[in-house]
Amino acid sequence: MWSSEQLDLDAYLARLGYEGDRAPSLETLRALQRAHVLTMRWDTLDSFLYREVRLDLPSVQDKMVRRGRGGYCFEHAALFAAALEKLGFRFTAVSGRVQLGADSTTPRPATHAMLIVDVDGTRWLSDIGFGASPLEPIELVDGGRSEAGPWPYLLRRQVITHGSAGWAVHQRGDGAEGPEGWTVRQVFTENLQYPVDYVLGNHFVATHDRSPFVTRPYIQRLRTDRHDTLDTLAWTTERPGQDPETRTVRPHEVPALLDDVFGIRTDSEEAALLVTRLDALDSARHAAA
Repeated sequence: MWSSEQLDLDAYLARLGYEGDRAPSLETLRALQRAHVLTMRWDTLDSFLYREVRLDLPSVQDKMVRRGRGGYCFEHAALFAAALEKLGFRFTAVSGRVQLGADSTTPRPATHAMLIVDVDGTRWLSDIGFGASPLEPIELVDGGRSEAGPWPYLLRRQVITHGSAGWAVHQRGDGAEGPEGWTVRQVFTENLQYPVDYVLGNHFVATHDRSPFVTRPYIQRLRTDRHDTLDTLAWTTERPGQDPETRTVRPHEVPALLDDVFGIRTDSEEAALLVTRLDALDSARHAAA
């Protein structure tokens, strides 16, 4: 289903630096998720620059494995699903609604891609495409937790948007919707998603005029001790237990910043296009102000 016959598994695992066991076990899943989240970059550059993001496996593999570029959740999920399928894992693809900054009474579209992996009769949420993703799968039970990365995550079975039952992923925060000390990051149901369903969701986030992925670039890199984001020209570094540090960069500084901090290399033509688009965006914002 996930075109794993087109995947160069050796190249993918080499990109991750993974040399461990390939049996479809929980240990393998944990190791692969950690390696994928820490190695594969997250960016919206293609939707911002070109309004096109392809989900066919040859395109995703060329972009993220061969060229070392980043992608967002649909691309990450398509690549990870192909790898899991080729390794013999059983899993279900699902879609979630990101809740951060949203009112749950007016839900956002279900445009976040995740996998639920079945290992020896136990199901695990594998969320590898959020950018600041858990470094390990979370057992799909009420109260399931991840403590493996710099920030913890909590999974709760609860009423979600418009009174329907489902699951909510919580992260540390001050949100009113979650338990004390937590905020809801995304909600989802277990409705099966096929690759074509991801193509539809991806088309919206890659091309729609109101998609935040179209209106400005957003880049992320998670490490074991920090999380860096670039939102247009605002570069923010977060470390556990510390206040975030935000700096404003200039358009011409962005290509070098992507390389030095985020590990994303753009060729000269793409770098020039990115600077031009950022200049125009920055000028328009200053004019509006």
